[in-house]
Amino acid sequence: MKLSDHIKPISYLKAHAAEVIRNLSAQMEPMVITQNGEAKAVIQDVKSYEQTQETMALLKILALGTRQIEEGKVQPAHDAVARLRNRSKKR
Repeated sequence: MKLSDHIKPISYLKAHAAEVIRNLSAQMEPMVITQNGEAKAVIQDVKSYEQTQETMALLKILALGTRQIEEGKVQPAHDAVARLRNRSKKR
């Protein structure tokens, strides 16, 4: 995706809103909206937004796991499984 192909002024958005929405859904690529020559907003279709949010959540989980490994906050899998089994037996 070439971002420069998807930059439009706010006046374009105002005049072509329905077309912009159709294109966002069809192309599944974001559009940068400018105001007074400066980028002010990015719009995208809902499906792409949801995918972006899911990706961000997974990246946060990976970063947290990496940080925990670096800090030594890990334990062997068999110890963790044994602890969980003991917990379930006590209930």
